[in-house]
Amino acid sequence: MKKLRIVSFLLAATMGLTLAGCGTSKKDETADKDAKLEENLVIYSTHPENLLQEVSDAFTEKTGVKVEFVNLKGELADRVRAEKENPQADIMFGGASSLFMEMTNEGLFQSTTPSWASELDPMFKDKDGAWYGTIKTPVMMFYNTSMLSKDKAPKDWSDLTKPEYKNLIVSRDTASSSIRSTLMALIYGYEKEGKIDDAWTYLKGLDANMKNYYNNDTMLFQAIGKDEAAIGFSVLSAITQNKDKNNMPLEVIDAKSGSVVITDGIAAIKNAPHPNAAKAFVEFAGSAEMQSKVANDFGRIPTLKSALKDSPEWMQTEYKAMDTDWSVVSKNQSQWLQKFDNEILDVNKKVTKK
Repeated sequence: MKKLRIVSFLLAATMGLTLAGCGTSKKDETADKDAKLEENLVIYSTHPENLLQEVSDAFTEKTGVKVEFVNLKGELADRVRAEKENPQADIMFGGASSLFMEMTNEGLFQSTTPSWASELDPMFKDKDGAWYGTIKTPVMMFYNTSMLSKDKAPKDWSDLTKPEYKNLIVSRDTASSSIRSTLMALIYGYEKEGKIDDAWTYLKGLDANMKNYYNNDTMLFQAIGKDEAAIGFSVLSAITQNKDKNNMPLEVIDAKSGSVVITDGIAAIKNAPHPNAAKAFVEFAGSAEMQSKVANDFGRIPTLKSALKDSPEWMQTEYKAMDTDWSVVSKNQSQWLQKFDNEILDVNKKVTKK
């Protein structure tokens, strides 16, 4: 009987501890969900201001949190890095997944677990929750049908160095995250075959054929529209918008080797001044509701399938994706980009908006 009482006592104590532990766990989860939001939120981003304004206003309307956003374009990562010891922003919103991978390794982000995270394909998120992809952005070649027929247009990226395309190609400059990612993916294609020197030869040929590098999309598409150039490469949403809304004679090229597909990410910055609001914004901005709204209002393709079904019809078309290991790109992109900018890029071809 004595043994039975001791066992019963130990069992009851163990159960009590277990239940207490469960209660604590549930309390922690509830506390995290019910954590009081700070009054303000600061976002560093590369997205267009009208997109940022819409998402920010919707977040403020839902939560009451006032949002300040700063559009940093090509300076985004440098700013976050410079402020590592004393972060001034809470959220990094926009930029390619390769950049987010690189910055994750530098310890710049705070892991979060939004409710929709499990729905995302692993290629669209960090395994430890440091960042998540909210937009997938194909970068595709296209041509002006009033200047080139389909049989004369390039069929793959490798064709862009052919002599017949000299001075017929235009592109954004490397301040554009999409173009940086495109160049990195093209270099990676050679690197994975152990032919990195061929990558530099290819890019030199591409640069030789390039008419101009522009610092904004408007100038790029104006050049195409004025028949100043026949071939370009840009994000699919911009090509589609200029073709459908501006009635430009454009045709997308489904490249044989595939088109570069960039994942635009979002992350909460580590040691941010407003951590609870930052977690709430990641949850909000990446939700299916907001992804489909951004898709319909700004032509950005969602990463969540539940958002894609409520998005414009043209987003349902699938194109071949280039085989790119972005984790490898993230480890090499700084030195690759530096080599391109310093040794290959003809700065005389850079055109900036006056």
